Amino acid sequence: MRGLAIIIMIECHAFNSFTRADLREGGPYRWSQFLGGMAAPLFLFMSGMTLALQMDSLDRREPSRILRWLVSLRRAGYILAVAFALRLCNWLFSLPHADTREITRVDILNCMGVGLMALSVAAVFGPKERARFGAAGGLAIAAAAPVVSALDWSRTPALVRDYLAPSADPGIFGFFPYSSYIAFGVAAGVLVKGAPAQLFERLMQWSLLIGLGLAFAAQYSSNLPFSIYGHTNFWIDSPALTLIRAGVSICLMAGAYLWTEYAVGPAWSWMQCLGRNSLLVYWAHLPLVYGTPSKPLQRMLGIPQTTLATLTVVALMVALAAGATRWKARRLERWRAATTVAGEAAPAKAY
Repeated sequence: MRGLAIIIMIECHAFNSFTRADLREGGPYRWSQFLGGMAAPLFLFMSGMTLALQMDSLDRREPSRILRWLVSLRRAGYILAVAFALRLCNWLFSLPHADTREITRVDILNCMGVGLMALSVAAVFGPKERARFGAAGGLAIAAAAPVVSALDWSRTPALVRDYLAPSADPGIFGFFPYSSYIAFGVAAGVLVKGAPAQLFERLMQWSLLIGLGLAFAAQYSSNLPFSIYGHTNFWIDSPALTLIRAGVSICLMAGAYLWTEYAVGPAWSWMQCLGRNSLLVYWAHLPLVYGTPSKPLQRMLGIPQTTLATLTVVALMVALAAGATRWKARRLERWRAATTVAGEAAPAKAY
């Protein structure tokens, strides 16, 4: 799923950076950005699943609920720190045309860090209560988004507004409604982790049905002639869009299981390689697509050339991910060799 999110993200960013201005009203560009809208929900949904898996591990190792919450909070703080480091790195790569506002921009990792910090409180619950908390939290955040959007933010600092409120800027990811995907991911992660092996396929089948049902029901409700909200923008703060994307994410989870279990097999997978190095690829591709090195190509290419540029960036990122995987494997082998020698030498010396 992370590998798929990486591909969608690179495609969206490459088309946004390289496509000529006169082609941005056409079908191919619009479809590229429409599809790219699924990248952020997928990343956030997967971060929620990862949080649930980490909490399950903490449940077995740490009996104190407060300590479990503090550990989860610290991990979320690490993601937020990485987000600021990434913004600073992108700002440096944009020199001499850098804008200082780039450092404080609320990107997807910033939203992920804040959302994980808020939802780390789920660590104090048991698995069943945690799944309910995730589902209810996701619905509550999605439902509150139009209300938060309708508030008067004129006297609020821009940074606070960007972190909290829905934004018309597609590059800003506020807590409302985007953190709802993290909460839904927590609920999904608890169910996936707790499913017995013999019932896992049945869980994936039900996930597909639930995802499709959620997406179609939300799409149907968005077309009703009445609403409980005074004003809502479908593409910015609509709970219906959030639930549609959450349903699609759940369907893709079932599809990823089907592909991994029955199509890929034990062979090396470039998609999984991208997914296992998603943070590195996310970090590396931004300066390559938006930074100074690609400045001569930005907003200068036609659709075929942009497609070629996108495939080139994907190939470079696959090569980077494969290199990182090999480097980590070698480092692990050296560590094992060193610890094995030390472990064998110590008893002999004692004897």
